[in-house]
Amino acid sequence: MADNNPLNVTISLDHEFIEPIKKINDQVDVNDWVETEAFTRLLRFIELLNESVKGRKNSDPCHVSETTQGVINVLDTMISWIDEIPPLPTPQRFGNKAFRTWMTRLEENSIKLHQDILPEHLHKAIIELVTYFNGGFGNSTRIDYGSGHELSFVAWLCCLSIIGIFKQEDYTSIVLRIFTKYLDLVRRLQRVYMLEPAGSHGVWGLDDHQFLSYYWGSAQIKDHQNLKPKSILSEELVNMYAGEYIYFGCIKYIHEVKKGPFHEHSPLLYDISEVPNWTKVNSGLLKMYIADVLKKFPIVQHFLFGSLLPFRRADQREKKEK
Repeated sequence: MADNNPLNVTISLDHEFIEPIKKINDQVDVNDWVETEAFTRLLRFIELLNESVKGRKNSDPCHVSETTQGVINVLDTMISWIDEIPPLPTPQRFGNKAFRTWMTRLEENSIKLHQDILPEHLHKAIIELVTYFNGGFGNSTRIDYGSGHELSFVAWLCCLSIIGIFKQEDYTSIVLRIFTKYLDLVRRLQRVYMLEPAGSHGVWGLDDHQFLSYYWGSAQIKDHQNLKPKSILSEELVNMYAGEYIYFGCIKYIHEVKKGPFHEHSPLLYDISEVPNWTKVNSGLLKMYIADVLKKFPIVQHFLFGSLLPFRRADQREKKEK
């Protein structure tokens, strides 16, 4: 079904898909998780996407498959739901309960949305896919959104790659077309429904909500002749390049939602602006992502595991094959 795919995973035609379940209950499980097949597949996928957008602007032409366009259409549909489900008028500084109505609509329509973008012989994979997809936009109980939800959405994209829906030639468009549309959606959710930051480190976190947007965004400008890490401190440059580079778009969004001096409300991003070049920023952000997101119990305790992202040691499969 997905022979010779970039993640080195082969899914047979008679593969048995299962509903993902919780496996991480304490720090010992976190230590086990970083040795799993799931961790290995996800990290490889994230790094391959990073490679695919080096030196690429958002507007650069790239291969857009029928499936990629289908995913973009689904995200557009979900954006339209926000207009149809306005926030409740009750004064709420954070967590407008209309978000729960939006999430209910997602859960009610998720299977149909997947049926529309998947070929019929892969509909049996939906039992795994909906779990990651539905977890990618926030939590309806806590009315919050954070890097754990971003991880869930990327896990969904990874699973689509594992089953062969996305090929390596799709990877650039996954970031430049799908992920940028996803950012448009979750930013609207954050602002319209006043979502709380989930698992936020407060002022000492990289960002209240996203992380991978900075990692992939820094890859886009690794070899840029004029833009340097310190360029994010120029409001003029940020506004000029926000539409073309994800990293600059993130900085622009922060300026829109936070008040006060940048070095006070975003000290970590300010510190990163002192790094001499984007290559060091890019490699440093991957290390930070592993340490601050993938190895943090409060975030990954919510991650679920099925057959596509299994909670088994990565070397077990290799031993079986030998």
